[in-house]
Amino acid sequence: MLTKKQLELLLFIDGHLKEQGTAPSFEEMKKAVNLKSKSGIHRLVTALEERGFLRRLPHRARALEITKLPPSHGAQAVQPAHKGFHPSVIEGDFSQSRGHRASDSSASVSLPLYGRIAAGMPIEALRDDTNFIDVPAGLLAKGDHYALEVDGDSMIEAGILDGDTAIIERCESAENGAIVVALVDESEVTLKRLRRKGESIALEPANKAYETRIFGPGRVRVQGRLAGLMRNYN
Repeated sequence: MLTKKQLELLLFIDGHLKEQGTAPSFEEMKKAVNLKSKSGIHRLVTALEERGFLRRLPHRARALEITKLPPSHGAQAVQPAHKGFHPSVIEGDFSQSRGHRASDSSASVSLPLYGRIAAGMPIEALRDDTNFIDVPAGLLAKGDHYALEVDGDSMIEAGILDGDTAIIERCESAENGAIVVALVDESEVTLKRLRRKGESIALEPANKAYETRIFGPGRVRVQGRLAGLMRNYN
């Protein structure tokens, strides 16, 4: 639960971002919540960050973003994407669409849902050909697609959150810097940004808490490229 001052500051930052497109300065925050010192604002910002409501972007001045709002003040905010990927996030409750192939609307397509993919440490790939999910047709490009549930937080700086449903375009190769489903050593699968370094392949997270993993030739196979995201706020 947030204190009154924490909530006031969070809502002020959210409103400023929506109206101005940038975060307010500490001086503006100080005036907005009627505090006498910038150190007080620093403590409030740190508390909001620790509680998961706010995130500071590295290497940028006045770079703040809202990661979520309290339920009484609106749904969770979508995080901006890392350079090179701009996620198309479809919001809503998709639980009723699972487990059947037929779509209730001509504007949606039923895709196979292949279980959970780790956006943290890799997990063994589990393929389930009996479970399906309805996806808005506008989220899909040409080609074959499937869906995976995201498990973990290592791609949060690319706007990919734990519990999201990732829409994957099936492919066996991808451009450098693309976010891909990568099969490692024929036994474990992960969602990471692809970087080629000579004959080696690096699987790069979008969270500084995780390390980039580098593999030698033949150890990594691309199984798909991230095409979009769906997010359930219920």
